[in-house]
Amino acid sequence: MDLHANLLGEPPATRLPDQPEAREALASGTDPSEVAARNPSYSAAWAALAERALEAGDPVTAYAYARTGYHRGLDQLRRAGWKGHGPVPWDHEPNRGFLRALNALAHAAGEIGEAEEEERCSTFLRDSSAEAAEALS
Repeated sequence: MDLHANLLGEPPATRLPDQPEAREALASGTDPSEVAARNPSYSAAWAALAERALEAGDPVTAYAYARTGYHRGLDQLRRAGWKGHGPVPWDHEPNRGFLRALNALAHAAGEIGEAEEEERCSTFLRDSSAEAAEALS
């Protein structure tokens, strides 16, 4: 018998609602800055902006975009019943924007020397979705 097992179990997975207009615009090649301006709560647009800034070697801008996507995603997670922990499945496409923003925030934090934030975000990503952590590594 495992004396340290959580007898209450893990909280249920949180699945964010789809934002089809924003998702389709981003998928069709609309610039992420346009998508974010029209749909500021859409974390995937902010994540795309952060990833683009990281690729361009601009970690400060990436940090700002990623932080925005992360916080917009947290707001949505809370509205969806998330209590601060528990799975946020990568296989549910609407969750991917938040998870990508969290990953980008970890990378940008590392690039600007904010080691504690890099570790916190990396741990949060792994705890939320090991599948996302692997897919995004």
